[in-house]
Formats: sequence, C-alpha cells, structure tokens
Amino acid sequence: MNGSVEHRGRLVRQIVLSMGLVSCITMLIAFVGSIVIYGLLFLFSPPPYPPTGKELFIPDPRDYLIFAILLLFGLVVAVIMASRLARRILAPLNSLAESARSIAAGDLAARALPGDRSLGETALLVDDFNAMAVRLQRMTADMSAWNAAIAHELRTPLTILRGRLQGMKDGVFKSDEAQIRGLLFQVEGLTRLVDDLHIVTLQDIGRLEMRMEPTRIDVEIRRAVDSIVEELSEAGIMVELMLAPVVVHCDGTRIRQALLALLDNARRYAVPGTLVVRADGDADNVRLSVEDEGPGVTPGFEAQMFEPFARADASRSRKFGGSGLGLSVVRAIALAHGGTAGYRENSQGGSTFELVIPASAFQAAAIPN
Repeated sequence: MNGSVEHRGRLVRQIVLSMGLVSCITMLIAFVGSIVIYGLLFLFSPPPYPPTGKELFIPDPRDYLIFAILLLFGLVVAVIMASRLARRILAPLNSLAESARSIAAGDLAARALPGDRSLGETALLVDDFNAMAVRLQRMTADMSAWNAAIAHELRTPLTILRGRLQGMKDGVFKSDEAQIRGLLFQVEGLTRLVDDLHIVTLQDIGRLEMRMEPTRIDVEIRRAVDSIVEELSEAGIMVELMLAPVVVHCDGTRIRQALLALLDNARRYAVPGTLVVRADGDADNVRLSVEDEGPGVTPGFEAQMFEPFARADASRSRKFGGSGLGLSVVRAIALAHGGTAGYRENSQGGSTFELVIPASAFQAAAIPN
C-alpha cells in the first residue's frame, strides 16, 4: 500500500515538474525572443534620436505585435511539448484500460504495453498489471486442469460402484461378502481422494488447521508403518526403521498422514527391496525421510512431482491405484508446519523423499522399556 502511494506521488511530482518546465520554456522563449528581436531592430533600424537613458519607453502597436507573436510561438511550443508528454503518459494508461476491459470480457491473454519506459512509475504499473494477468491466466488454467483431473479420478470408482449396484439390483451379481468388500474398497478410495483434495485445497488458501502439541515423531512413524506393512510386504518391500527418539511441537496425525503418503508412493513405484525410514533432528530441524532402492524418478520430473495429479509412471499408478495427490499432500502438510518437502537421488540409484519441519521445541526423548 505504501509503495503504491509513493509511486503515485512520484508520478504526480514528475508531471508537475514537466509542466513547470514547459511554462519556464515558454517564458524563456518570450524573454530571449524579445531581446533578439529588439536587438535586431535597434541594429538595423535605430531610433531617429540618440538615446540618453532618460526617455520613457512607451510601446507602440509594433511592440504589441511582437509580444503577441512571441507569446503565440511560446504557446505553440508549450502545447506541442504538453501534448507529447500527455501521449507518453496516456499511451500506457489507455493500453492498461483496454487490457482490463478485455480481461473482464474473458480474454485472459490480453496484455498492456508499457510504452515509453522513461516514465518509470507508469511502466511499473503496466508491468504489475501484466504480472497479475499472467497469474490470473495461470490460475484459471490450473483450475480447469484440476476440474478435469478430479472428474477423471472420480469417474472410475463411481462407474464401478454404479455398475456393481445396478448389477446387484438386477440380480446379475449376488449381494455377498465379496461384493460388499469390493464396494467398500471403492468407497474408501473415494474417501481418500476427497480427503487429499481437502488437505491440498485448504493449504492453498492458507486454512489448513494444525493441532500442534509435543509429539514423539518415532512413535507416529511406527504407527504409520504398522498400518501399511502388509501392503508393503505384498509389493515385496521390507521396511527398515532408523529412528531417533525425537519430540517436536507438531501435529502428529498430519505427520503420520504425510508418512503414509510417502510409504504408499514407495509401494506403487519402488522396486521390491528394502525401504529405509529415518527420523532425526537437531536444534533447528527435524528430518523424516523415506529411501528406496530404485528405480528413481524420470529425468525432468523432479520439478513437478509435488504438484497435484502429477504422475511419473502412469502404468504403475494404474496397476497399484492412486490419485496422484500423495506427494502434494506431503508438501501441503510440510508447508502447514512451516517446513519443506524435497526429493533427491540416493547412492543406490533410488529415491529419497524428505520431510523437514522446524524444531524450535526439539529435544531428545527417553524410549520407555
């Protein structure tokens, strides 16, 4: 707010100074022109009497005509300079107004032209407007992509649910325990998708609530691993825990949820082998990492892996399920704690996903026997 007021003040001062300069030039033209013209008149048409310095100068009609011509010339110069200044100021403002009208009409690709950049504040205003227009266009495109991705993710389970229920109604399928278990599996998938979307959306608008309290990170990690160890075993993955007894002020439920997302991501994408889960900390940060043995991430995918609905290997994702929201949930929970989520390739050629959260309340905790 203060910056915009300062920019407007600078622009006003520049306009006032420019108009004052135009006025000074006009008076200077009249003054210098008078000296030059009268000098030429006295040089080529001297008065019939010798000047004594005591004569009273009384203008005659020719003097008034000279004054009028000089003032008219000065006014013409002033009008030309003022018009050029007005065009320099109004050209980017008119472009800005036209672009605003175009964007309001739905043309999000409209951009304003800064014109003459010597008027720095006006060019700055246009640049800020264009940056806002670019962000608005990107947000609209992201929203459209989100809607399409959500519709795509919801279509499959809803189609299965509808088909199975319709088949049970028509007597095609028996309403036995296996059918009900399959329907519950689809409902659980829909529930996870909605929960993940809820977390990511709340974080984007800055309203993801955290229940912060002293939490044993190692205990939460063990709970998360115990809840998914059977699925990991079916995928040929064994878990190795390397946990320091860490207590940190955080939301333990959300941390466990982030770890489950990382473990589920490893279940879908990692090759069978050992999955190392680490947790340690110092006076500044607590680090939680999940390290697999491969195959790593597709080159060039690192920049978008934490974006919603991003998938590096669609075939494996379809085989094991998943919505493409897992890593974005991890990032959302990390950001809600004031931390970060990252990726790096490890020495075995696999992937290491790391969740880092501030640990101002970090301390070592004694492990009960």
